[in-house]
Parts: sequence; structure tokens; C-alpha cells
Amino acid sequence: MLSIIIPTFNEKILPNLLKSLKKQTFKDFEIIVADNNSTDATRSIALKGGVKLVNGGLPAHGRNNGAKIARGEWLLFLDADVILPPDFLEKAMGKIKGLTFASASCLIDPLGDRKIDKFLHGVVNLYFQATKKSFPYAPGFCIFAKKEIHQLVGGFNEKIKLAEDHNYVLRISKIAHFGFL
Repeated sequence: MLSIIIPTFNEKILPNLLKSLKKQTFKDFEIIVADNNSTDATRSIALKGGVKLVNGGLPAHGRNNGAKIARGEWLLFLDADVILPPDFLEKAMGKIKGLTFASASCLIDPLGDRKIDKFLHGVVNLYFQATKKSFPYAPGFCIFAKKEIHQLVGGFNEKIKLAEDHNYVLRISKIAHFGFL
């Protein structure tokens, strides 16, 4: 089983992610929304979407709170503004099971067709690939981790307010294999 954990705070775009999750060809997952006291309809949208709802905080705290109640062997941390293709989870879980990764992320694609967006995303992807062995980075909007590894490294460092996702992957990479799908 896969546990998908989404930290939120006033996320108007959350319905788009929930719709893309409902369309997945891979179905063995649960969704956990860790909400940071949203003042809009985020909590009711999450509940209407049939997800588990926990109290959040800043992203690191929300991710950790979601992981505490997660039932899956694998955790997937997504941001609320992500939209996944229908076969994303099926392909990702298939690749993960065939590799020795304890944690993984994905290269990024822009949603639009603007050349500048494609170029900039390409540069970022090259950087991620070039540094993955010496100083791995992972975009916080998509990080897979085995639950046991998440627990072993103590989860996300809640004292870090920016780049806690990079710190998380760096700590994991020191004890287990991290890679890109």
C-alpha cells in the first residue's frame, strides 16, 4: 500500500490533485491531508474527497503528522498544486519495486507548452541528475520514501523552514539509496 501525504494551507487547487488521484490506474493507496488551519474551504474539500484529515503546520510538520498515521509501506509526499497523469502511480510503483531505492523523486515537466518553461525545467532536471550522488536534491512536491526509512531518519526536520525537502533526501541518501524515477 502507498500512503499519499499532502500538506495544505488555503489550497484552492487541491480539487485538481484529488481528481487526478481518483483517475489513477494504480488503486492501492490512501490519501492523507495535513492541513495547517486553513481559513478557506480546504478542509471541507478534503473531507468531501474522502481523505483522512490530520492537523498540519508548516510543510515539514504536516508531512510528519501525515506519516504518523500512514498505513502504507511507501509514503508519497505531494504538494497540493501537483496534477498527476492517470498512470503516474502505476509506473512509479512499478519502477520502485524493480529498483533498490529507499527514496525517490521524479524529474519535473511543466504543465504548459511555453518554451521558456520547458527550458527552465530541463535545466533543473539536469541539475538534479548531476548532483544526485554527491548532494541529492528532491523537489518537495514529489518525494517517495519507504516508511521505515522515514522513521529511521526521524522524518522531516521541523526546525527547517526552507529546503526541508532537500535536507530530508540528503539524510536518507547517507543510509539508503535515493534516486530519480
